[in-house]
Amino acid sequence: MQAYKKTFLAIAVLLIMILITFFVSLNLGMIAIAPLDVVRTLLGFGTERDELVLFDFRLPRMVIALLIGAGLAVSGAILQGVSQNGLADPGILGINAGAGLAVVLFIYFYQGSAANLGIDSIFLMPFAALLGGMAAAFMIYTIAWKKGVTPIRLILVGIGVNAAFGAALIIIQLKMDPQDFMQATIWLSGSIWGTNWKFVTAVLPWILFLVPFAIYKARYLNILNLGDNIATGLGAAVEKERRLLLVLSVALAGSCVAVGGGIAFLGLVAPHLARRIVGPKHQIMLPTAAIMGALLLLIADTIGRNFLAPSEIPVGIVVSAIGAPYFIYLLMKTN
Repeated sequence: MQAYKKTFLAIAVLLIMILITFFVSLNLGMIAIAPLDVVRTLLGFGTERDELVLFDFRLPRMVIALLIGAGLAVSGAILQGVSQNGLADPGILGINAGAGLAVVLFIYFYQGSAANLGIDSIFLMPFAALLGGMAAAFMIYTIAWKKGVTPIRLILVGIGVNAAFGAALIIIQLKMDPQDFMQATIWLSGSIWGTNWKFVTAVLPWILFLVPFAIYKARYLNILNLGDNIATGLGAAVEKERRLLLVLSVALAGSCVAVGGGIAFLGLVAPHLARRIVGPKHQIMLPTAAIMGALLLLIADTIGRNFLAPSEIPVGIVVSAIGAPYFIYLLMKTN
C-alpha cells in the first residue's frame, strides 16, 4: 500500500509540473502574453492577436512536444527492456536516424520540396518513418547477432549504423536546394518549429493507440527481464513477444521522428528517471516514463524558444545537452 501511495504521489507531482510548465510556456515567447490575458484567451475573450499566437502557434507546438516526449520515452523504455540494456535508446541505436532517412527520402521523391508538404504527405510520413526505423532495427540486430546479442555489442553496432544513416542523410540533403537543405538540417537536429494542428492529428492516433498497448504488454517486459529460459518456463512466447515489442518501440520512435525530427537521449533519460522514482515494474514504470518524457521535452522546448530569443535552439540540441552527460555517466557505470 505504501508503494502505491508513493507511485500515485510521484505521478501527481509530475502532472502538476506539466501543468505549471504548460501555462508558463504559453506566456513566454517572442510575443509575451500576460498570464491573465492567457486565461482570457483560453476562455474565448482574448484579442485576435493573442488568439492567433496561442491557438495557431504555441498550443499545437506544445501539444506536439507532449506527444513526442511521451512516445520517445515509452519507446526507449521498451528497447531497454527488450535488449536488457540500460543504454538502449532509439536515437543512440540508429532507429531515429533510419526513420529520419526514410522521411527525407519520402519528402525528396514525393514532392521534391520539404517546404510544400501537402496534407496527404503529412499523414503518410509516419508510415515512411516506420519503414525506415524497422530497416535500421533489422540491420542492427542482424549485425550485432553473434550467438546472441550482448548489450555493449548492441550499442557499438547501433552507433555505427547511426553514423552510416547520418552519412546517407547528408548525401540526400546535398541534392536538395539550399532552403530545403537548411530546413531538413534543423528538423533532423530535433526541431518542432513550425508545427500546426495537422501535424498534431498526424501523430496523435499513433500515440493514443501505441502507448496504451505498450502498457498492456508491459507484463511481458517484466518476464523477459528474468531471462529467456525462465520466461519460456513461465509459458511466454519469448521470440514472438520480443519481436512484437520491438516493432512497437520502432513504431513509436518513427511516428515521433516524422513530426519532431531526430531527438536523441530522451528515450534514454526518461525511463531511467522513471525507474528511479517508481521502481522497475513496467506496468507502473511505462506510464511514469511517458509523463516524464512529456515533461522533459516541454521544458526543453520552452528553453529552446526563449533562451536566445528571438533566435531558437532546436529542442533536440537542448535535450542532447542534458542527455549526453547522463549517457556518459551510465556508460562509465556499465561493466
